[in-house]
Amino acid sequence: MGCFFSTPNESRGRRRKLRNVGEIAVFVPGLRIPKPVDFFVQVTTLGDHGLSRSLVERLSALRTRIVVMAGQEAPMPTKPRRAATQHGGSTLADLQQALEDYLPVLLGLVQNGNQLQNKFQFSWGNQEDDAEETTMSNSWYELLSVLHLMTMISLSQANLLLLPKTSTGDDYQSKVSEDCKRDSIDIFLKAAGYLDFAVHHVLPQLPHQLRKELPVDLAEGVLRAFCLQALGQGVDIQLGMAIDSVKATLAVKRRFACELVKYWHQAQENIQQLPPANGWAAKHKLFFQWKYVEAKAAAYYFHGLILDEGQTEGCNGMAVAALRAADEFLKQSKKACESFHMTTPLSRIPHLWGTSKYLSEKIPKDISSRMQINGDLHNHELILQMAPALPDFALSLNPDDYQLPSVDSSWIDN
Repeated sequence: MGCFFSTPNESRGRRRKLRNVGEIAVFVPGLRIPKPVDFFVQVTTLGDHGLSRSLVERLSALRTRIVVMAGQEAPMPTKPRRAATQHGGSTLADLQQALEDYLPVLLGLVQNGNQLQNKFQFSWGNQEDDAEETTMSNSWYELLSVLHLMTMISLSQANLLLLPKTSTGDDYQSKVSEDCKRDSIDIFLKAAGYLDFAVHHVLPQLPHQLRKELPVDLAEGVLRAFCLQALGQGVDIQLGMAIDSVKATLAVKRRFACELVKYWHQAQENIQQLPPANGWAAKHKLFFQWKYVEAKAAAYYFHGLILDEGQTEGCNGMAVAALRAADEFLKQSKKACESFHMTTPLSRIPHLWGTSKYLSEKIPKDISSRMQINGDLHNHELILQMAPALPDFALSLNPDDYQLPSVDSSWIDN
């Protein structure tokens, strides 16, 4: 079955505490950091293990490479990483490649009922809680941690693509290219695919007791929450592209917005497994809350515009109620946005672009031009109670169908 223990990290006093993560478009949880493993020492305790020296050396070299590279990335998990290597690739891409190189060799320990599956101890820490390291003698735990790190790298790459490039002068504005938007959607789907695979095909392989002892960032609910985050942020980009397109109808925009509400609502439900503490856990939840109320502002806005075009009796009244709700949720999203960025680790409120910019400009304008302001508009609870129900659409964006690579040929030759 494997064994588990969690120990205080004695070196945590030497690690600089991350207090500010700069400007972000995608909130990326703290990276899981692998700790060194001496495979040669562990092999000597196994007796007739059947592993060749060359295979042990390969396993050790590939994992050590990840330990070193992840340690270099750890101090700045969500800050922009714009520096490139001399070969033109980012350090994030290099780390992702190192993990992909390691996977086929690691899989030799987990597939086909390998008797060594529970013989090696794997230790990982997490930047969000550097006081603890979790060690388990189970290769499925190692695979789960690798997939988690691959997900966080993908989210970090999407974050870089979506940080707006700003122009200066009289035409100052924040811009994200169409190519970056499309590429980010592909990355979000890939990230969601890693987590979806982990939930359905890796977690079930762990004994029930070990699953109970997993660190909270590997708990099923948390993995599902960040899978939904990736999908939700992908739909958010789709909505922004629809808003910019002259061909997209109001019905298309409303559907994207209503789907977005469902993604963030489900993410909020799953993230409740995070402990109610200040810091990273609180920031996770505030990010989901912010995106959820912003999505509701968008959904009610487009729903109100469609109702306003209706010819049946009562459509105008429902349209007004929907637009008032959109305005109320927009105000709530601004407050949630400020709370998120002011929560440790601090982050900088980015220049508005995409859906956020559009809503901040259009909703106040339409509210002032389409209706007479009266006292009822200041009764927040009444505004939301009077809002019509949003249409219920099936979720259209799904995770990529991720498949593990084949086991490395060195296991066949072993």
